[in-house]
Amino acid sequence: MPATGPLGHDDIDALIMRLRLGTDASELHGSLCGYLAGGGTLYGSAVLSALQLDGEVTAPTDRDLAVLDQLAHQSETELIDPELGFEPILPEDDRPLTERAEAMVDWCRGFLGGFGLAGAPAHANLSDEAQEILRDLGMVAASSFDFGNESEDEDALIEVHEFVRMAAVLLFTECSARDASSGGTVH
Repeated sequence: MPATGPLGHDDIDALIMRLRLGTDASELHGSLCGYLAGGGTLYGSAVLSALQLDGEVTAPTDRDLAVLDQLAHQSETELIDPELGFEPILPEDDRPLTERAEAMVDWCRGFLGGFGLAGAPAHANLSDEAQEILRDLGMVAASSFDFGNESEDEDALIEVHEFVRMAAVLLFTECSARDASSGGTVH
């Protein structure tokens, strides 16, 4: 049975381990959010096939598919939240800084891949701001971190987190508006 509350990093990590997916929790969530932000829709299609993910050996159970559907719904609901409640799913704040920073890189890498998989024609007509956001997400996705001052590094990660959070919402909003104006529906 799917979780009754919002899914977190550990829930997704457990699912990935069961399905033996070649990704991690943050990257999977980033891929899903990028796919949705890029105009992709998951209604009537499985999350794993939309994101082109296959387990090594284990076929997903009905429970696994329900968790994936819950994650897709949760992600979409947060992306359209007028209160801007969207949050990338990352390890908890009590985890080591290096782990959280690497998860942020993985999330951004996944987001860019998912955004590309959505393949919406609107991508060619993105605003200059949206194109700059994608470039900046690419810089985060290509980052490697050299930690020195823990307090400064923590503050920097908080700033990157806020940028990434708002970048996903802005790209989702722009692509949804373009889809709606070209005869599609807003998700």
